[in-house]
Amino acid sequence: MKSYTAEVTESQRLYGNTHILWFSEPGGFASAAPGQFVMAYCGEGWDPLLGRAISIHRRRITSEGHREFALLFDLVGRGTDWLARRRDGDLVRLVGPLGRGFEVRERVQKMLLVGGGIGSAPLIWLADDLVREGREVTLVLGGRGTPQIFPAHLLPPEVELVVATEDGSLGETGRVTVPFQRLLPWCDQAFACGPDAMFEALYRVSADSGLRKPVQGLLEARMACGLGICYSCAVFPKRGGVRLVCHDGPMFDLRDLYA
Repeated sequence: MKSYTAEVTESQRLYGNTHILWFSEPGGFASAAPGQFVMAYCGEGWDPLLGRAISIHRRRITSEGHREFALLFDLVGRGTDWLARRRDGDLVRLVGPLGRGFEVRERVQKMLLVGGGIGSAPLIWLADDLVREGREVTLVLGGRGTPQIFPAHLLPPEVELVVATEDGSLGETGRVTVPFQRLLPWCDQAFACGPDAMFEALYRVSADSGLRKPVQGLLEARMACGLGICYSCAVFPKRGGVRLVCHDGPMFDLRDLYA
């Protein structure tokens, strides 16, 4: 983890209300793993004071051989509005990579990824890596409607995409729990990112299936520091105790939270 000023190399509204920023990758970023995040500080001065926790979305090597990484985010307030207005050459202060990312087991082949809304952001990098390793990947994406769904043409062609929208405008009508239940027996490992209600629903489906397959969930939380100091991202597992999304997560086995 380190603090640095990163240069924007590309900025665009990618779909719906969702924006992408590509940055030059600083030294020391090679250790980053899918599921980790950065704290992005939005503004030229101290207002807003606190950073925004945003998952690392993707990495790439340009035709010139330069390493870059991307942040994908919805425009929801002052901080993300400022980020969305950055242009090529602008500088953004970032701290990261932070947190505990996804943990992929060796010698397993069939991978099920489930994303709700902007929860698709970190799953795309995970899918990129899994496909590169020769694994089978099925990605389930859900949202209220088409504007919340990550574009299929931007995925690796090897990824099987299943879409569920609440308004029925794209793919199946309903929520991601239905295709998740259908695909859970097929997979060797499952990963998810989205709202808390989705995690609890996925845990219930998994527990009721009797398959004893763990589901790794990447929690979303507001954070003031991202370093485990302020406790603003504390979660309280049903078994008791306190866990910090920034330090103990953001990846948790859903059984550790809801069992």
